[in-house]
Amino acid sequence: MAEKSRLHKLSDLGQSVWIDYLSRNLLHSGRLARMMRQDAVVGVTSNPTIFQKAIAEGDAYDEQLREVLADERDPKEVFLKLAVQDVNDALDRLRPVWDKGSGKDGYVSLEVDPNLAYDTEGTTAEAVRLHKLVDKPNLFVKIPATKPGLPAIEDMIAKGKSINVTLIFSLERYEEVARAYIRGLERLVAGGGDPSTVASVASFFVSRVDTETDKRLDEIGGHDRLKGKLAIANAKLAYERYKELFSGENWDFLVSKGATAQRPLWASTSTKNPDYRDVMYVEELIGPETVNTMPEETIEAFQDHGKTAATLEQGIDEAKQVVSDLEQAGIDYDDVTETLEREGVEKFADSFAELIEGIRAKSGELVPA
Repeated sequence: MAEKSRLHKLSDLGQSVWIDYLSRNLLHSGRLARMMRQDAVVGVTSNPTIFQKAIAEGDAYDEQLREVLADERDPKEVFLKLAVQDVNDALDRLRPVWDKGSGKDGYVSLEVDPNLAYDTEGTTAEAVRLHKLVDKPNLFVKIPATKPGLPAIEDMIAKGKSINVTLIFSLERYEEVARAYIRGLERLVAGGGDPSTVASVASFFVSRVDTETDKRLDEIGGHDRLKGKLAIANAKLAYERYKELFSGENWDFLVSKGATAQRPLWASTSTKNPDYRDVMYVEELIGPETVNTMPEETIEAFQDHGKTAATLEQGIDEAKQVVSDLEQAGIDYDDVTETLEREGVEKFADSFAELIEGIRAKSGELVPA
């Protein structure tokens, strides 16, 4: 029997491997199917930036685009028709994973319009619509973890709809997200709903935390030993809170009704600084009941030289010390995470605008006005 790959060994430790992009080429070339076999990939996430790149490159979407443009000229509606086809195809390929694991993995994510990030009612309405457009049990609709996003997350869970909560940076916001999920489950159960049909992940962004913190350390000067430390410390402390939040009498009651915990998902796990080990945001965050969604280059790098060990629950005291040391060095943790959330929403909104403009331009080429 062939030796297990590094990523299969990682999944044996309880962490699910997802890939962080979706494209028609990934689906039709057989690469996704191959990665499911060889790289233990059991889920797919996507965002406006990912779709923007996929649709802009080559002609994979041109044929469907011509068909769609015969009836629809609104660029956002055109985009949704293209994206929904990819998401549906990916959902079908991952459905056996979802079935085999009773809904643990096998998910594909589709994000609400990032321009609605600060609009609770608009986010809820769009999330409901996306779940209707793609009516499959292994769909996650992505909602950003902004303050206005929290009630939308709770409402969607209360409606029995699975949600991927994205753009989480701070421990405080992570806790608010988890509590919104739990409140949603409580409402669902109180209304006679079945919580076993609902799942959620809390997407905690990792590498961007180091990028922003390191930039601020450079501006202060010195403290080099603290560079590249906060992102991993932050995630480890979030996991500690996860274990606290999803335990106790109230949670046990929900579990007795069929509820499952909202797993932490490590996102933005490619290494942005070339001075850092290219798999550090995988190696240091391996633990049970978690997901790591990786770009293809990180998957390849980990398969080549990643070290597999249960690291997530190690060094908690050191993680707390890192946060304390950074505060003493003049790094304002709350300002770092608030900046990252604001910029994260802006980046997704900018990518969405670029995506819409790209579709408008390509539409003009394929079907001149």
